[in-house]
Amino acid sequence: MCNEVARRIALGQLRDDWSQLKVPLVFPEGLPNLGEQDSIRITDTALTLRAAADGAVAGAMRRWSWPGQGGRPVYNYRSEGRSLGNGATMGRCLIPVDAFFEFTAPPAGAPARARKTKWRFTATPGGPLAFGATPWFCIAAVWRADAGGEAFSLLTGEPGPDVAPYHHRQVMLPPPETWTGWLDGSLPAADVLKPAAAGSLTVEQA
Repeated sequence: MCNEVARRIALGQLRDDWSQLKVPLVFPEGLPNLGEQDSIRITDTALTLRAAADGAVAGAMRRWSWPGQGGRPVYNYRSEGRSLGNGATMGRCLIPVDAFFEFTAPPAGAPARARKTKWRFTATPGGPLAFGATPWFCIAAVWRADAGGEAFSLLTGEPGPDVAPYHHRQVMLPPPETWTGWLDGSLPAADVLKPAAAGSLTVEQA
């Protein structure tokens, strides 16, 4: 499952690009200090976007994963069969990224201690997921609030043809035209959370 992403887009560019959607992007907790993050892993904090008052979208830094059964981190959350609406303690969000990573087992005959192969997935320029001058994209996620605060988990589903050769599951990648409908709840989860179309992602060995 996906346990690492990257976000290199600067806050200024993200805000400029977001303005194309004609939806206000606000930061009620203050502007985050977004340096380039080539590796964001479970328990790290990352920028989340979610619905706010008056039709705006609010950005805030939140922890990736909440404690699950036995204390194990819930960093991926199965999307199939869930309505995934917005509530007081759990709701929809988006995680803006430049890339996510998957790993495959060493090839047959490799030494016993051979490391897994790491693959980097980015939005294909001009493709249905790419957004902004320097293409970035969003992963659909859910946030949850409990006694420990708020955290998020990435939503997963069946893989599209770009991911299937590398993993049997895929993080859900809504195209930009669905972002605001996903966040405000006006679009059903089943209409948004679908495998990415062929050619949406460019894959290279990291």
